[in-house]
Amino acid sequence: MDFNFQIIAEYAPFFAKGVLYTLGISLVGILCGTILGLGMGLGRLIQNPWLRMPFTWYVNFFRGTPLLVQLLIIHYGLMPLFMSPPNPVVSTMVGLSLNAGAYIGEVFRGGIQSIDRGQTEAARSLGMTHAQTMRHVIVPQAFRRMLPPLGNEFIVLLKDSSVASVFATPELLYWGRAAVSQYMRVWEPYVTIALIYLFLTLTLTYLLNYVEKRLNQHDPSQAAKKELRAARGAERHLG
Repeated sequence: MDFNFQIIAEYAPFFAKGVLYTLGISLVGILCGTILGLGMGLGRLIQNPWLRMPFTWYVNFFRGTPLLVQLLIIHYGLMPLFMSPPNPVVSTMVGLSLNAGAYIGEVFRGGIQSIDRGQTEAARSLGMTHAQTMRHVIVPQAFRRMLPPLGNEFIVLLKDSSVASVFATPELLYWGRAAVSQYMRVWEPYVTIALIYLFLTLTLTYLLNYVEKRLNQHDPSQAAKKELRAARGAERHLG
């Protein structure tokens, strides 16, 4: 097999530009998706089924339909209502954020539900409101448990951003397809792109593992746990 490195050298600046777009789009998607996912996760915990229903159907729609279909609907159907012509980069960011919000919402819901209910009761006995309990007691402890699936979602989002190349978002795969169209050769562009994605995902995996180890060494919820244990001890003493 003849591997032409000249094609890679010629398109190297475009691949670098594509990497920046891929990282930027993915970062915006995961940040906005995390904020949205927190709301979805809390919404899915509402006891009233009628109030919980919109959050449930949001999650069902974005988890139950292909990402490509969602991006096409957003780019060609939704975004023209706000800008004309629609910007493919903005459409991709919106689509990835909405999609990530559904998956991250389930991560938040599962992480919050994994915390022992007794900690909530002890926090409320200290006079904390529901919002204070979630902020100072439940979420800090749940976050450490949610970090691995959140990191996995970021990696998935990084790879899924390549789908946006279908409507000319100038991310990494877009420039790979441009090289294929120009030279009618698939090995050089696509193998190079695959290796770049592999490098990005492995680097991100290493960073996430490092952060997870650091959090395990310095648990931010220890103070809250000590306070709750003290409160329980006081309750037993008074009892």
